[in-house]
Amino acid sequence: MASKQILIVWCFFMLNFFGEAQQSATYTNDLVDYQKALTLYNNKQYQAAQSRFETLKEDAPAETLESDCAYYIANCAVRLNQPNADQLIEEFVEEYPTSTKRNSAFLDVANYYFSNGKYAYARKWYDKVDENSVARSERDKFNFNYGYSLYETKDEAGAQKHLNRVLTSKEYGSQAKYYIGFMAYEGDDYDTANTYFDQVSDQEKYKEKLSYYQADLNFKLGKFEEAIKLAKAQLPKSNAQETSELSKIIGESYFNLENYNEAIPYLKAYKGKKGKWNNTDYYQLGYAYYKQNDFEKAVSEFNKIIGGDNSVAQNAYYHLGESYINLDKKQEALNAFRNASQMDFDLKIQEDAWLNYAKISYEIGNPYQSVPQVLTSYLEKYSKSSYQNEVETLLIDSYITSKNYKEALKLLDGKSSFENRVAYQKVAFYRGVELYNENAYQEARDLFEKSIKEGKTPRFTAKAIFWNAETDYILSDFDEALIGYKQFLQQSEISKLEEYSNIHYNLGYTYFKLKNYGKATEHFKTFIDQSKAGKLRLNDAYLRLGDGYFVSSNYDDAIAAYKKAIALGEVETDYPTFQKAMSYGYIGQGDTKMKELNAFINNFPKSALRDDAMYELANSYVKSNQSEKAMAMYDQLASEYNTSIFVPKALLRQGLAYYSKNDNERALTKFKKVAGDFPNTEEASQAVATARLIYIDLGRVDDYATWVRTLDYMEVTDVELDNTAYLAAEKQYLETNTDAAIKQFNKYLATFPNGIHALKSHFYLAELYAKKQLPENAKPHYEFVVDKQKGEFTEQSLVKLSEIYLNNSDWEASIPLLKRLEVEADYPQNKVYAQSNLMNAYYQKQNYKEAERYAEKTLQNSKIDKKVESDAHIIIARSAIKTGDESKAKEAYAKVQKIATGSLAAEALYYDAYFKNQAGQYEPSNTVVQKLAKDYSSYKLFSAKGLVIMAKNFYALNDAFQATYILESVISNFPDFIDVVEEAQQELNTIKAEEAKTNASIQTED
Repeated sequence: MASKQILIVWCFFMLNFFGEAQQSATYTNDLVDYQKALTLYNNKQYQAAQSRFETLKEDAPAETLESDCAYYIANCAVRLNQPNADQLIEEFVEEYPTSTKRNSAFLDVANYYFSNGKYAYARKWYDKVDENSVARSERDKFNFNYGYSLYETKDEAGAQKHLNRVLTSKEYGSQAKYYIGFMAYEGDDYDTANTYFDQVSDQEKYKEKLSYYQADLNFKLGKFEEAIKLAKAQLPKSNAQETSELSKIIGESYFNLENYNEAIPYLKAYKGKKGKWNNTDYYQLGYAYYKQNDFEKAVSEFNKIIGGDNSVAQNAYYHLGESYINLDKKQEALNAFRNASQMDFDLKIQEDAWLNYAKISYEIGNPYQSVPQVLTSYLEKYSKSSYQNEVETLLIDSYITSKNYKEALKLLDGKSSFENRVAYQKVAFYRGVELYNENAYQEARDLFEKSIKEGKTPRFTAKAIFWNAETDYILSDFDEALIGYKQFLQQSEISKLEEYSNIHYNLGYTYFKLKNYGKATEHFKTFIDQSKAGKLRLNDAYLRLGDGYFVSSNYDDAIAAYKKAIALGEVETDYPTFQKAMSYGYIGQGDTKMKELNAFINNFPKSALRDDAMYELANSYVKSNQSEKAMAMYDQLASEYNTSIFVPKALLRQGLAYYSKNDNERALTKFKKVAGDFPNTEEASQAVATARLIYIDLGRVDDYATWVRTLDYMEVTDVELDNTAYLAAEKQYLETNTDAAIKQFNKYLATFPNGIHALKSHFYLAELYAKKQLPENAKPHYEFVVDKQKGEFTEQSLVKLSEIYLNNSDWEASIPLLKRLEVEADYPQNKVYAQSNLMNAYYQKQNYKEAERYAEKTLQNSKIDKKVESDAHIIIARSAIKTGDESKAKEAYAKVQKIATGSLAAEALYYDAYFKNQAGQYEPSNTVVQKLAKDYSSYKLFSAKGLVIMAKNFYALNDAFQATYILESVISNFPDFIDVVEEAQQELNTIKAEEAKTNASIQTED
């Protein structure tokens, strides 16, 4: 190149010498400088050369020399990688359009960029070259370089055009064939690729590269044995990356040849693209393990396939399900088969997955939908399936075993086959019991009646009759309850039923409520004689037997029954002890009565009946002429129990005793205290009436009139009218003429707002409105009663009024009433009612400390039923959760779990799973969630929350598929529970982000 340039310069010099004989010395010097600059250029001293060319160009005497300098200045800029290099070339072409170096400039710059691997730059300048002006000797190089630059810049069509021109070139032919073959390989044209690769496979420089591609080509052409042979031959010569790729070819080839044992080590040796596998990679290794019956390892690969939605994923999830079945992991299999059944890439696999999903749902329950829904959906989708009869049988039974009675009723409604009607009768009964336990008695009764009407299974007919009677009893419809219990006794084979053990106990209570005490005692006695019940119920039966004898005046038998109740001691013995003492009085054993009452007062200092005992003992002292003891006991009663309903009675008795002994002044003092402190009571009316007689006897009628006027509830002139109006209203009340009674009582109160019977009238009115389910009408009348001095209606009014406020969730108004009831209640059950509702009211007000305190007080009562007990433990547990005391919550929920039913049982199970998860007991936690799904699937909130716990458990157990699938199912199946869905989404995002580090198929949210 250098010699050629010197020759050009020399010729140029000679022509100018002869053409212009009078050339100056300056021109000669320019040529010398040009030569020096060219020498620097040829020696790759581009910076120095450029500088000289720039100096020379400024004073060049001829355009040719100037254009040549511009050419070399631009060339140097290219080689020096100067930012204005392209611009200088462009300027050269524009300024010297006739220069012979124009095409050479394009070609020379393009070749320079090509030799430096800057193919995009090279292509730009090759595009400008006039191909026809390229010297023949340079055309092969031009076509190859241009073709390769086009290949590197993704113009394969252009690349093939230019490379095809040099296929026969001695220098470039092999390279062209290689790259044409490679383009065909990348375009999946494997036959063309193979043809070209074969033509250069004997050349040493391509052998190493071609070994991988030819192995891969044979694999892609289905020539798996050849692919294995070529890849194995190349393995010893390969680096780590090549070894990984070759191992994949060998592993997949063995896989396609169904030689899974040979495939496994090679599939495992593959390192993935950029260190990541994809779902297909995991599927192939998992399936290879599956075919070797190595189900543990199969699961470990299949469950890394997350979020797949193609035929590979469907196959993987189906075989994952089968692997879980072989490992007896049915919950995990349920999710895998469900996923496969929701894809339709392979319809046969979809149907098989559906069947397995339905069967497993039947066996273990289903957290996403009721088992009957799953089975019904299968039958609808595959109506011609050979498994239809089998699935229909499972469907019928699932209505019972799933315990999702609410949904089951919907599915059974309208189905007329005998099997379905049998199932309907059972489900209606069980749903009725559920509603009964949830205090929804009207709805429960409707379902019991439907179950009875079906009458397909005698056992369930009998059970429904019994529970229908139970519901009538709870609703105070005692006549209907009696009919129901008697019908139950007429059913066949009832002795084997659980309900039979309590039938006489229930009949005894029903007759008792109907005041047929003879029949009541008869059935309580039969229950006791036949009883296999626990001591608590037996104890109660003795109490009620005693009460039946007592009200029937069979006091000797009553005493015997009460003694049996006391001996059992399963409940507080104060009541039977008191009743026994009273019975002794009625059989003429007054001394024994007084002795027992004295002992009672000393032995039961906290009994609600202690004031009763004091009053009765004082009365007995009066009867036995022990006046001083009587008066002392009346005084003690008034002192210790100033709010007792017996205080006005005791004061009245004292007054009457003094009156009978003509101690009129002391009598008047007592009567005035009764009238002043206990207005609107019968005792007050009697006290006023007796005081009137004393004043008349003393001749002090004016004093009487003055005193009576101070009593705003006494209208002396209207007493007869008052009594007459009240008795008219009471008559309608006693005859259960509800509407007429309401009208008469309202009329009475309008006429005598402060009448003698105002308190009683307000109470009866409240009761009548409550009976008509008009709580707002009843409320002001109950309020009137509770605002007055404590009397015989106060306690019941406190209960009813607080109930109205509780039903309206008016916690503020209910709490003071309940706290008062807790203190004033004479009946233990009302004290329990107050405490149990206080714990709930305080919980609703988020006063968790008070809620816990009242829950613990409730649990101290021995006479609480299982529901109240479980409610108390729930309040303690929930309050502890709210205050962050998880240790206390765990203990409380464990107690709930032993006794609760329905939603409370579901809640307790959820927290059992939660605490086990927190403790790292992941598999036991999942077992609890499975029980929750199977037995309490109708309680959707806890099903959803339990599934999130299960997902966390599975991820902790390295089962990413189960974790993500469950979370996705929660998100799609439980949209109503926003908080749960948000937690599931957050957990899902976290898991996917972690798994995406090793699985290229996982799509994560930005």
